[in-house]
Amino acid sequence: MVFGRSSRREPPVEPVTLKILVAGGFGVGKTTLVGAVSEIRPLRTEETLSEAGRPVDDIAGVESKTTTTVAMDFGRITLREDLVLYLFGTPGQDRFWFLWDELAQGALGAVVLADTRRLEDSFAAIDYFERRGIPFTVGVNCFEGAGRFPGETVQAALDLDPEVPLMMCDARDRESVKMVLVAVVEHALARVDRQREHATT
Repeated sequence: MVFGRSSRREPPVEPVTLKILVAGGFGVGKTTLVGAVSEIRPLRTEETLSEAGRPVDDIAGVESKTTTTVAMDFGRITLREDLVLYLFGTPGQDRFWFLWDELAQGALGAVVLADTRRLEDSFAAIDYFERRGIPFTVGVNCFEGAGRFPGETVQAALDLDPEVPLMMCDARDRESVKMVLVAVVEHALARVDRQREHATT
């Protein structure tokens, strides 16, 4: 038997794996986002909200919420055969923020999920990523009954740098979430390219 070039099998390409954080205020839809897009059964660390937690858990605007993430949510999505994203949803309550530093290690970028009814709850996550130089995209989760505003208005209200992408999304919809994740990756890689160009000039 004669083996030509066409009979040679190329070794499988190992996909590049990237770590993306999903952050934002309490009850903004982080767990829903990870669950909507993950191709594996998401790992969730949710606990039932209790009466004991009422003094420290502000549920104004999300009164129907019955559980909260106490460590992280974890999911995975393959954007292309050579690109896999690992998603880490951060806990939204102040008392669990000590976990953020651990989760942020090695992250390429982040999604800050926002709710127009409680935009102020996004400030802590935005400040966190800005201070640490971690590229992020803001995804405005369009809840039913929430006010709809132009992106420029929301961007101004959040006092975002003009280069920070902001997108309207539905955290329940896989395709909508994928668009946000692609925007994060593109934004982060563009920043890496700019830094390389700056370093060589």
